Amino acid sequence: MKLALVQSAVREQAEDNLHHLTRIFDLLPQDIDVVVLPEMFITPYENRYFNQNSVTINDDRYQAIAQLAKDHDMYLVAGSVPEKTDGTLYNTTFVFNNKGEEIAKYRKMHLFSITYPDGTTYNEADVLSAGDNIVTVDTPFGKIGLMICFDIRFPYLAQKLQEAGSDVIIVPGAFNQFTGPLHWHTTFRARAIDNQLFMVGCSPAKESFGDYEVYGHTLAVNPLGEIIDECMEYEDVLIVELDLEEIKDIRDKLPIVKNQKSL
Repeated sequence: MKLALVQSAVREQAEDNLHHLTRIFDLLPQDIDVVVLPEMFITPYENRYFNQNSVTINDDRYQAIAQLAKDHDMYLVAGSVPEKTDGTLYNTTFVFNNKGEEIAKYRKMHLFSITYPDGTTYNEADVLSAGDNIVTVDTPFGKIGLMICFDIRFPYLAQKLQEAGSDVIIVPGAFNQFTGPLHWHTTFRARAIDNQLFMVGCSPAKESFGDYEVYGHTLAVNPLGEIIDECMEYEDVLIVELDLEEIKDIRDKLPIVKNQKSL
């Protein structure tokens, strides 16, 4: 499974982000299997921007995202967007095949909430609603499990995705300059070790618009918990190739999953 992880710098307006991504896609190698975008790649990561930059099924923004997959003949894990359905907003990942057809949709189950050391707070639930479905998607390259950002802190969800047969769990995420140095690398490595599969995290770039200070560090981790490669803070595209045969080999040699109890 050859992936292009796009750590894009997010603009203020949705259409500007879509135009910017079109230029990035035009520069990607042609042998990419799956492109992955960051969490909230279409909008600054701030509650006040989610409604104006929201996406509704089959609207122009939705069609533009699907067209990226079709035009470049690549599968697309479209990061996440504020999806508006019947007046309700969700933090949603859409997955498209290389024909631009939607083949999966995952709504973030665990909404981010935090009180920072200076006492300021943030809560996605002030404007977003949580999903309640665990989602995997079959591709010609392997089975993908889906999480979004804060979800990675909940080991039971990763285990459920592993038990459903996921070879790789893809996590669009936007850790910040406080949570990122503390836990970004640790949580990805831990979930990979626990479940002996590949973990992939795709973040916006640090120079994204707005007050939220993004950590960056888009990365891929192997089933031993080793970081295969990562970006730094700024806009970049990380190309990684995952050898899914490593999963069986590692599980045979170090039988963690074999002895794992189902929750």
